[in-house]
Amino acid sequence: MNDSSPAPADSPAPVLDVWCELQCPDCRSALDDLRALRARYGDRVELRLRHFPLEKHKYAFAAAQAAEEALEQGQGWAYVEAVLGRVEELDRKGEPFLVKVARELGLDSEEFDTALIDGRHILIVDADQAEGKAIGVTGTPTYVIGGERLDGGKSQEGLRERIEEIADRLLADQG
Repeated sequence: MNDSSPAPADSPAPVLDVWCELQCPDCRSALDDLRALRARYGDRVELRLRHFPLEKHKYAFAAAQAAEEALEQGQGWAYVEAVLGRVEELDRKGEPFLVKVARELGLDSEEFDTALIDGRHILIVDADQAEGKAIGVTGTPTYVIGGERLDGGKSQEGLRERIEEIADRLLADQG
């Protein structure tokens, strides 16, 4: 067997969808779990950011668009972590803060500013939010892996362990 052959099409990496909102203190609390999951699984589990901006947070929709721009510029998770780590600053400063974080990370901040003005990422954010509502997401963070939805908005207690159990089972089923 040739080691360079692609993996069979029927065994892609399990996906962990993380329904998140960048102005959400509970999502900030989940950062340590997300870092631990990324460290444990690397590319064996695809960690996918999904947007679920809540109406109660004034800058959440803009922050979701900014995260998409960061993803396009190759630093999606770094940007998400930087913004979530400073939720209060986003609360106070709004969209200029989103551009400032991009500049701090060495991203093209002018392109960020333009993306927020021209709304090029709105459809992605809208689609994520609509899909989230369709599957029963009501708050953030919410995780979906292996067809199971886990709500982290009320408590993070035991969630990482549950995600790891499901991910380990999915990986074992593949191997």
